[in-house]
Amino acid sequence: MQRQLADANFIHLTPVQAAAIPPAMEGRDVLATAQTGTGKTLSFLIPLIERMATSTNDTKALVLLPTRELAMQVLEAWRNLTKSRGKAALVCGGLAEGPQLSDIRKGARLIVATPGRLEDYLSRKLVNLSGVKVLVLDEVDRMLDMGFKPAIRRIAAVLPRDRQTLCYSATVSPEIREVASLYLRNPVRIDITSELKPSPNVKLQTFEVPVDKKQELLEHLLGSSDGSFMVFVRTKHGADRVARRLSRAGFAAAPIHGDRSQSQRNSALRGFAEGHHRVLVATDVVARGIDVAGVAHVVNFDLPREAEDFVHRVGRTGRAASHGMASTFAAPDEAQALKNIERTLAINTKKYRVRPIHAVSSQAARTFAAS
Repeated sequence: MQRQLADANFIHLTPVQAAAIPPAMEGRDVLATAQTGTGKTLSFLIPLIERMATSTNDTKALVLLPTRELAMQVLEAWRNLTKSRGKAALVCGGLAEGPQLSDIRKGARLIVATPGRLEDYLSRKLVNLSGVKVLVLDEVDRMLDMGFKPAIRRIAAVLPRDRQTLCYSATVSPEIREVASLYLRNPVRIDITSELKPSPNVKLQTFEVPVDKKQELLEHLLGSSDGSFMVFVRTKHGADRVARRLSRAGFAAAPIHGDRSQSQRNSALRGFAEGHHRVLVATDVVARGIDVAGVAHVVNFDLPREAEDFVHRVGRTGRAASHGMASTFAAPDEAQALKNIERTLAINTKKYRVRPIHAVSSQAARTFAAS
């Protein structure tokens, strides 16, 4: 395991890994609070792999996550650490059932699943989870936000009572505490982020800009900055529109949102991660958990609805020890909403007022000046 971690360039433990791995290795239940980008995935995968490697019985584990992209990311990390030797199955919507069920029936010791699809298999008696000895609830706050609480309850009801449960969340709310009381036994409590805040590795700036000038400002930033951009918009239609306009302006951009097919979403993420697309235009479906290395710049094209969503969006850059930039576009009628976010997070973003300097210029790089 140490060689595999070194080969993957994982040298130093992050705080959540240092705190969560020892009790998880001892078989204790864990309730951990940590923001995205802090290494939560390895903090539960390493104990899982070690337990399976040393177990004399056929120990199985189940990891539940809110989205397909997160499930695929966890499965990829598992395969990288096990060098594909560990049998695993992906269970999520938007993909053919046949291969998923085949992987389970071939003896997968790890099932990485979204709650909706797994519950569907259970209701049709297509899977048997009686051998699961470890349950991981990752991004549990997001799963509850998405309405998966009943599905989690029904899945947990068919698991062995003597299992180990590891629960990870970016925040702790009364609902999270209820989940902990229902599914965890005397858990080790780990709190890496006692307050909700963007990473100090991210420089925060706000552009006060009219709605009809946001697209030109985005193109200006792309033309005057280096690196990859992740752009967050509020609606699926908006994501398609912004990506289409960027492509027409000569920027390699791809949209990703809930109405895109799974193959389209996979292609967009892969193209962005591999550098074929410089810009990924996304709704909040990818704001949490998705780890694309080296994102230089996050743009809040539309303001998020909640302060917590602001933190998760901004968390796509400045991950681990890297640094990044996050720009927020605030129209005049969004000024109060921005103040509310800043007050909730106890932050002050550097403000720029955007004014047109060459109304007929076709190049966005000459269209704006900040003061």
